[in-house]
Amino acid sequence: MCFNKILHASSGSSPSVQHNFDALTMRGLSRTTKVLIAVGVACSILILLNMLELRNIREPGPAPQKLKATKAKQPKFVVYTKDGRTGHLKHVFNVMRRLGYEESTVEDNWDVLWSHPYPFTILPALKHLKPHQKVNHFPGSGFITNKANLATMDIPHVPKAFRLPKDRELLFDYVKRNPKKVFVQKSNHHRGIKISNVKELDLSANGTFVQEYVDRPLLVDGYKFDIGVYTILTSVDPLRVYIYGGDVLFRFCPEKYHPFDPKVVDKYVIGDDYLPTWKVPSLKKYFTDGGFSMKDSFDAYMREIGKEPEKVWKSVEAAIQEVYLQTELSIVNLLSQYKTKQTYFEMVRFDFVIDEDLNVFIMEANMSPNLSSQHFPPNSILYEQVLFNLLSLVGVGQQVHKESLIRTKEEMIMQVNSKQLGVYPEICGTRCDTCMAPECQICQGCLTEEMHRTLQAAYLEHVNRHECRRVFPPPMTQKEAAKHFVSDSYSPENQLMYRWFKGKCLLDKAWCE
Repeated sequence: MCFNKILHASSGSSPSVQHNFDALTMRGLSRTTKVLIAVGVACSILILLNMLELRNIREPGPAPQKLKATKAKQPKFVVYTKDGRTGHLKHVFNVMRRLGYEESTVEDNWDVLWSHPYPFTILPALKHLKPHQKVNHFPGSGFITNKANLATMDIPHVPKAFRLPKDRELLFDYVKRNPKKVFVQKSNHHRGIKISNVKELDLSANGTFVQEYVDRPLLVDGYKFDIGVYTILTSVDPLRVYIYGGDVLFRFCPEKYHPFDPKVVDKYVIGDDYLPTWKVPSLKKYFTDGGFSMKDSFDAYMREIGKEPEKVWKSVEAAIQEVYLQTELSIVNLLSQYKTKQTYFEMVRFDFVIDEDLNVFIMEANMSPNLSSQHFPPNSILYEQVLFNLLSLVGVGQQVHKESLIRTKEEMIMQVNSKQLGVYPEICGTRCDTCMAPECQICQGCLTEEMHRTLQAAYLEHVNRHECRRVFPPPMTQKEAAKHFVSDSYSPENQLMYRWFKGKCLLDKAWCE
């Protein structure tokens, strides 16, 4: 290779080499000497060039600038308790973090507030929330969860109750008509409950109430039990209520019911140290050995003993409907004092007991129900699934991932556009020149801006509900939707909401229940 370069140099391709050749010729040197000199000069040039290349390799240019790592911004959540202790809410933290939320403080610009206590009397700033912020309670939810309010609603699925001392005479009249009835005396603190006859009651105890005891309870392997059903309120005015359908919480008394002794409260009162499903033999074979949920295990057992569980669950849904319809107006009136009514949601656990005839009775409705699995670790699966389904339903489990829950108009249209909200094409497309007729008020051209937002929210709830089942507006099949008319007892807003769900069901059976 070097030889080829030398020949090339001697052929005159390099001007400096050619000049040296000319000088040597003038001095009369022989041709051989000229060639040798040319070779030496050419090799010197090549060595110099190679040295320059090596220097460039050993002395690289400036190091490339490192990219500065930046942490993607996340939406923020706050968990609030009165005493600052949050260990019992670890599953809330788990689910929120898995959904991509970052923990924050009440003073910060948060997206979601999960408050264990009722927050509206403690945090006055909640009256002026931004539209994208979410809070896990409704103003006025105490109308549902206050034990005395619930017990004295006088609806079919709540055992008869009397406030003391105000309703003492009414209690006496009821006992005269039903002399064999026994009662339990309760307060909002739910402590010290025991069965008593009317003579043993403290009729002067202010702030308490007495409630008729549900006798002949249904037993499993001799144990009395209650059923906790997780219920989700997403809207009032119009009203939308769901239950988590993936499972329910069964709790059994730690002692067998018979032989019955009212002095032994562990036979009929369910406390923190209840007997779990997996320790009840007739359910263990389904729950533990078969790998089924608590609800599916109970249903299988009921069929095994010749009873139909569907009667229980239909009554449960009807009872929940009764409570929310009874309290809706009170919540709406209180909510009118707040800047927005679209920013709240509420999970309540309704506790039911069942008698031998499968009649269902509400015992209480728990605001901020227990979500700690410390005592019963297997319940952690239930709690986190309930939370995940709840947060997905209300839009906290996001489909559009951003640094907050603020949504642009374009992002909302991407998720649900006006055409997806359309119902009754045979009416809205031809017969609604004006919007006066009730059936026209949910047609596209007749929707108010607020109703449009309401239908958007209802649409996204249906899409994101996972295992949540709508309880109100009442679920329906296509056959039922074709013949059922909206109840006159519903408020105008609820009538519109019912009519829209009915129209969606008629268009697409996937919208039916």
